[in-house]
Amino acid sequence: MQRYNALLHTVRSSLCALERGIRGLVVMSADLEETFACIHELRVPPSWTRAYPSLKPLGAWTRDLARRVEHFSRWAETARPPVLFWLSAFTQPGGFLAAVLQASARLNGVSMDCLCWEFVVSTVDDNNILAPPKDGVWVRGLYLEGAGWDRRASCLVEAEPMELVCALPTMHFKPAERKRRSARGMYACPCYYCPDRAGSPERPSLVLSVDLRAGSQSPEHWVKRGTALLMSLAN
Repeated sequence: MQRYNALLHTVRSSLCALERGIRGLVVMSADLEETFACIHELRVPPSWTRAYPSLKPLGAWTRDLARRVEHFSRWAETARPPVLFWLSAFTQPGGFLAAVLQASARLNGVSMDCLCWEFVVSTVDDNNILAPPKDGVWVRGLYLEGAGWDRRASCLVEAEPMELVCALPTMHFKPAERKRRSARGMYACPCYYCPDRAGSPERPSLVLSVDLRAGSQSPEHWVKRGTALLMSLAN
């Protein structure tokens, strides 16, 4: 929330300064010139992208930011965590997932190092998910790129023609002991923050690997397809 408050302050202050510069009340600095050019070209100014990576154009980025702020505002007003967590709304999703593992380790009286993730994709509609799970969290808002999802069989399938990405149903991120983990017939699907999979040296795009059922194909098939999960899209 502090990061979003800082981002909102940056956006407001730069827009107010830009308005004053356009009216001739202050000198147009290089930063204001860059902000003006980005807005004119419907791009997000670089100073606004420091909180989290995004490839969205300015209009889509603004609507996405409003939804993110609303998500955390509702959480702050109700003073209790939501039932469904929008993972990409977190500026540091890795920190959130580590906190969930830590809470599970305390609940079960085990070491955090002994835990890993077990992923269970929901087969019911989100409206029927009314309570949080006993252990772990419900996560929504993930997208599959390079494959489709068979909701009935709960496994990967070939994507529909002309379908680049598809929404993955809500998933249960469940902490489990490492010795009980089995990867047979599972595809370790990499999950990236945005379509720019390379990321940057300061902030890698890879968040974690999610085990998904490979279905009738082998895991190597989906590796060649470049199948991955995305937390946000480019539009």
